[in-house]
Amino acid sequence: MTPVYFVGAGPGDPELITLKGKKLLEKADCVIYAGSLINHGILKVCSPQTKLVDSSTHTLEEIIDYMVQEVAQNHLVIRLHSGDPSLYGAIQEQMNELDNRGISYQVIPGVSSVGAVASRIKKEYTLPHGTQTLIITRMGGQTPVPESEQLSTLAAHRTSMVILLSIGFIDQVVEELSKIYPIETPIICAYRVTWPDERIIQSTLENISQAVKEAGIHRSATLLIGPFLNHSEHYRSYLYGDWINENRHLPFS
Repeated sequence: MTPVYFVGAGPGDPELITLKGKKLLEKADCVIYAGSLINHGILKVCSPQTKLVDSSTHTLEEIIDYMVQEVAQNHLVIRLHSGDPSLYGAIQEQMNELDNRGISYQVIPGVSSVGAVASRIKKEYTLPHGTQTLIITRMGGQTPVPESEQLSTLAAHRTSMVILLSIGFIDQVVEELSKIYPIETPIICAYRVTWPDERIIQSTLENISQAVKEAGIHRSATLLIGPFLNHSEHYRSYLYGDWINENRHLPFS
């Protein structure tokens, strides 16, 4: 029996899907995609005969039933998620249901917006003598966040931080972060990174809420804060340290 494939579509740009994901889409019999979160340009690689199903108006049970129906016909089924399925992809409940029904599956990773944002602003999250830790989190909403993972608690580590799925709570985000950081601290809002209508707002904790509201951004945005945004000292990593000259045996040729 052909397994179901959970495929990460990447952050938006159709060219940022992995080669393996693209090859699977090209031969898929059925693609169940996550509505407007997926750039429909990605679906252009599918065969004209491929069944394209928008999952945004279907329940979990309906989606699983459809998968089972297609797999029973030995069809190649792709469940297409935005970004990387492992980050807020809501795939665990789907995998649990498939396990319960004896359906095998595989997960194909994708490029997350976390990496895409860093590439667009040309920054590195982990810097020598800066921080070696990246926190990926969100504000609590319909999905609660444990008390130990409140934004102010995590921000106290003063590491690189990426805040997803929280732009609709921008005032609360600022309130939490301001418990740790001064109001002049740099913060970035990245809207629909790698999509044609991408917007990058560079601001401060004091002004970011107003800037986001004036831009009309209320979803599909990522917030970045941490010392990596204004790290002015340039230290070489160990990879390029003096030891390499002492131990190098062969020159470039």
